[in-house]
Amino acid sequence: MLGASLRRLREEKGLAREVAGFHIRASESKISRMELGRVGFKTRDVEDLLTLYGVLDDAERRGLLEMVREANTPGWWHKFGDLLPNWFTTYVGLEEAANVIRTYEVQFVPGLLQTSAYARTVIRLGYPDVPEAEIERRVHMRMQRQERFTKKNGPRLWAVIDEAALKRPIGGKEIMREQIQHLLEVATLPNITIQVMPFRFGMHAAEGGAFSILRFPESDLSDVVYVEQLWGALYLDKREDIDPYLTAMEQLCVESTTPGGTAEILGDLLREI
Repeated sequence: MLGASLRRLREEKGLAREVAGFHIRASESKISRMELGRVGFKTRDVEDLLTLYGVLDDAERRGLLEMVREANTPGWWHKFGDLLPNWFTTYVGLEEAANVIRTYEVQFVPGLLQTSAYARTVIRLGYPDVPEAEIERRVHMRMQRQERFTKKNGPRLWAVIDEAALKRPIGGKEIMREQIQHLLEVATLPNITIQVMPFRFGMHAAEGGAFSILRFPESDLSDVVYVEQLWGALYLDKREDIDPYLTAMEQLCVESTTPGGTAEILGDLLREI
């Protein structure tokens, strides 16, 4: 979040990254990495940038400099750093900071809604040659990511799941039965909304594939759109890039099932297994 604040301040001043980099004796690419939260922050660098950006108010500076300490404090997920590529470590940090996550998934049940057995099957698919102990650590991390969404006053999770993901047999009948039952249960939580995009709608607004939109409690921070690829991810936070995804998500929500319709589809699937 500190990186996003620094980028906003730089853009408000109309300064290029090259100028900011020169001011702190660094490159344009370092400024880019700082603004994306992909590098550690040095207090001196942030102090110099705040001065360049005209942030002279003591209270505002203290607040932003406190964010340096917070940003450099390892989160719980850093103990899994040996398992995670850098591009996904960034996502987990953003996920922890978000208060609303909206996601569309077409291939699998979203990770934040998976049971441990379903997650284990999916992870084995992606990492077929790793030791069992590593598989279990990956499953444990995924379950740990879910915990804050099931707590009282937890962040909002709004998931649209393509019917294809629910009808694709992952791990066998027992695992799918448990997974669908889990979706029925968590859908009753006040902060979790689950919709299904049924086959009967045919073409829809998100034919391009899965994506997530993360929103943060700080009103001055922009949303972040996360689009995962096979070996990497895109992080979009400029308004012209975000708007098409927001429009697609709104259309998906309109065209997908209501909560009652979701329960009906999930119940039918349970009876079919």
